[in-house]
Amino acid sequence: MTINLISDVVGPHEVWALKSQTAALVAEVVRREGVDLWITLLPSIVSLSNNGPTEAELVAMILRWLPEDITIHNEDLEGDRRRSLLRGLTESLSQILPLLYSLLEKHFGAALSEHAKQQMDLAKQHAGTVTAVLNAVNAYAEWVPVTDLAKYGLIHGCGSLLSYSDFRLHACEFFKVICQRKRPVDVAVAEYDAAMCNIFQVLMNISQQFLTRSGMQPSSIDESEYEFASCVCETMVALGSSNMQCILADGARTFQFLQQMLEYYQHYKITLHFQSLLFWLVVLREPSKSKSIARVSGDNSAAGNSASTGDLSTEKKKGVSVFVTDEIYSTILDVSFKRMLKNNGSATSGLLEIWSEELEGKSDFCNYRTKLVCFLFS
Repeated sequence: MTINLISDVVGPHEVWALKSQTAALVAEVVRREGVDLWITLLPSIVSLSNNGPTEAELVAMILRWLPEDITIHNEDLEGDRRRSLLRGLTESLSQILPLLYSLLEKHFGAALSEHAKQQMDLAKQHAGTVTAVLNAVNAYAEWVPVTDLAKYGLIHGCGSLLSYSDFRLHACEFFKVICQRKRPVDVAVAEYDAAMCNIFQVLMNISQQFLTRSGMQPSSIDESEYEFASCVCETMVALGSSNMQCILADGARTFQFLQQMLEYYQHYKITLHFQSLLFWLVVLREPSKSKSIARVSGDNSAAGNSASTGDLSTEKKKGVSVFVTDEIYSTILDVSFKRMLKNNGSATSGLLEIWSEELEGKSDFCNYRTKLVCFLFS
């Protein structure tokens, strides 16, 4: 009956809302009936995804809605039933994650192929499937072990989509969700840190592309690219705030990261400047945190050349603060004092987009100047 319900709404021209509601209904039936239905249904779901882009999109929607209320606290699903569903879902990850990666790879390739052949309707269908898969992947990124996301290729797959305007925001959301998570105490440290270092490199590469273009050809960058850059910067802030130990393991990598965050702080777009401010507040105002995350090892020759550091034990004690040079401090102060200005409509701000009452009214910029003042006197 469940599969028949899905089949009834399969069609390339069905509205997105109907498909989404159908997928949510199927997921709700599974949650109510329990893990036995899910075990029975999963092979049919996998088989259905092979029929075409519309069927694959519906399957991705079901997989996106399925963890809802199972992986988070919900009064209607407390007790043995919730634990049983969570266990069944967790045991199915070895099938779910490869399926999501396969759908992502298959339909992304198909979208490019159909677009090249000017088959725009088909290309749009495949693109819609890619977006649905990314939404599902993001739902699992909130709780699935990071090492599993790496193992089944989803970190690689989402990283490949960051260069494509139709998918980059959804793909970046995947990395932002992961970077906001801290390393669990019961995880294999080497595997986890390897996955996070992979994410670090993906983000650094895409970030550097934007910063280079922004510096050389600012007029060529539109608002959608700035929106994406803001998401990338926010993701890097999350990475540096929650998983700095993965960056600190290599001195050259740490300096590279700090330099990019400094470029965001210097950027004339106040959105990017503001995002990076949150990172520098963590770095410079809470040195005690760095003691618990500092795990500096490997080649730290860059630190010796660029900062007044002692031996390796000093670096371990101070953590990230040992990599913040006098030049970085000077640049931060210079930018901060310029940013303290308020745009009153008559004063010119040069090349900087200056804070204004209009921006303060937006939640993202709430208490911006207060944060900046606290930052200066921290």
